[in-house]
Amino acid sequence: MYGYTPNIFSTTRKRFSKDINFGSIYENAAAQELKAHGFDLYYFNSKKQGKLDFIVEQNGNVLPIEIKSGKDYTKHAALSNVMVNEDYHIKQAYVLHNGNVSTKEKIAYLSIYMLMFVQKVNEPNEMIYKIDLDAALK
Repeated sequence: MYGYTPNIFSTTRKRFSKDINFGSIYENAAAQELKAHGFDLYYFNSKKQGKLDFIVEQNGNVLPIEIKSGKDYTKHAALSNVMVNEDYHIKQAYVLHNGNVSTKEKIAYLSIYMLMFVQKVNEPNEMIYKIDLDAALK
């Protein structure tokens, strides 16, 4: 009784799988998590290349993030199109899904819960050093 906590996503999915779009639920949860970590949220939509769920800046680089709720999480036409476009200079992308962790080329496939580890690194705009040499002058 006390050692078991049901997974709300899997429990809900079994009961209402025909009525609910779990992709939109996952996307909303991801947006909330990214915003809580200080990211400014953007999306990408192009008639030629497709739509990406999120575009964020991490460590000065553009980071595309796709959220997938189904089993075909490796199918992502828009992300693939953007990744091969060398004009964008994208070093890495994340696909968050229900499965295990893996990588393929520049795309990291992460379990949806791992989004909590995606952090924004704030670097200071200017570093000011003040050297105290008072002890050396005495």
